[in-house]
Amino acid sequence: IFSALVLCPHKTKKHVTVCLMSAAIFGALGSSFLYGYNLSVVNAPAEFIANFTNKTWLERYGMPIGDETADLLWSVTVSILAIGGLLGAVVVKFLVQILGRRGSLVVNSSFALMAALLLALGERARSFEMLIIGRLIMGVHSGIALSALPMYLGEISPKSSRGFIGQFHGIMINVGVFTGQVLGLPDLLGQESRWNFLFAFIALPALLQLSVLPFLPESPRYLLMERRDEAAAEKGLSRFLGREDVSRELEEVRAESQNNLQVVSVLELLRSPAVRWQVTTVIVTMTCYQLCGLNALFFYTNEILFDAGIEASVVPYIALCTGGIEIISSGLLIERVGRRPLLILGFSGMAVGFSLSVWAPMQVFQHCVFTHVMLSSLPAGGVFILTSELFDQSYRPAAFMIGGTVLWLSNFTVGLVFPFLQALSTYVFLVFAAVCTLAAVYLCLFLPETKNKTFADISQSFAKKKIPLTTARLDGQSLRRLKKKIRSYGCLSHGV
Repeated sequence: IFSALVLCPHKTKKHVTVCLMSAAIFGALGSSFLYGYNLSVVNAPAEFIANFTNKTWLERYGMPIGDETADLLWSVTVSILAIGGLLGAVVVKFLVQILGRRGSLVVNSSFALMAALLLALGERARSFEMLIIGRLIMGVHSGIALSALPMYLGEISPKSSRGFIGQFHGIMINVGVFTGQVLGLPDLLGQESRWNFLFAFIALPALLQLSVLPFLPESPRYLLMERRDEAAAEKGLSRFLGREDVSRELEEVRAESQNNLQVVSVLELLRSPAVRWQVTTVIVTMTCYQLCGLNALFFYTNEILFDAGIEASVVPYIALCTGGIEIISSGLLIERVGRRPLLILGFSGMAVGFSLSVWAPMQVFQHCVFTHVMLSSLPAGGVFILTSELFDQSYRPAAFMIGGTVLWLSNFTVGLVFPFLQALSTYVFLVFAAVCTLAAVYLCLFLPETKNKTFADISQSFAKKKIPLTTARLDGQSLRRLKKKIRSYGCLSHGV
């Protein structure tokens, strides 16, 4: 939050109202923050959860748990978050259409509260199944949150501050990771008698979100284009923009709604030639972001640092420093630099860093870990903003469903496969380097800059890659054919 408020351009801050800032902070607090928190929070109590599982098994069955069974239960406890995330990503399209963007976030808070209750009381109830179910429900919460929140923030923000507001999503993921590392320190809650409080903490951000978000407006774009409630949309725009006259913004939304009268399905989105490059860009970016090694660091931070030769007593504090680096670097650049350079710089920098890590001495490798964490935080802000910026209202719910599904499948793949890839020793980083190189090359060739552009402008930028424009004079019939072709690509804005 400090990075966003203090380090953002002064010009951007003048356009941000208290209502808009509240939506960004409290929306992200109960959504992105909790996702990041649950990525890192299982690292500290891993040994204590294993001891609890062994003890519970012994009490139930009168014999110690086998090593294979213990490993299976721990793997399920960790990776089932991704399974829940996949379920959440599948249902989010229907939730945001029925409940709205803000309404989906409010209802989603109940999943976080249920998960906190199960995870916090699992030890007292002598039930490791409660931990697994709690992680599953928390995954459903994260799957919904990672789509509904960027959609909400992207739709309520004016284009001049869309990047600034959107970056709260990426920043709060990193703040959540950092908070999980802080509270997991042995001096705080990283003790055998206190580890259940690490999970009870999940309820606090959810309650804070529930105390503020219901009193903020719903997305004006959703109200006008899907609910056809122009009065509520105008009122919401006035609150978010801080002025009475919002006729220009309303006209922009009306123009978009005239060309997009119906929300499309996932199958229709995949078949549409108008957004084929946008869909491909989201799939490539989401996949590469998850397979670039970032989640491997989150899931196996302590193990990677142990292998790097760092003493066990120092590892929690080193992990804490990596979380701090992510917060600062992700908050500094997204609105100053733009989405496209940030994504390309992050992926290409990681590709170089991974390649060097393979042959680096152990002392240099320790520094490579920090460098990689800093560079991996650069794409984080842009990845989640892209989906809300690349699609207009009719395509957006289906696009987020596709992006979320790809994200969580890739997330699950990393958690499942990385332990086996560790047999390759440092050569495993060549796999990550190849993924990062693929992402950087693709984005360099095909992604236009989206900063300070309307949805129609962005659609036209993609369409220019496929439709050669001409300045020659056209007769009436040729002009009608050209207009029909342009309209088929979804880039003919109202009045043009």
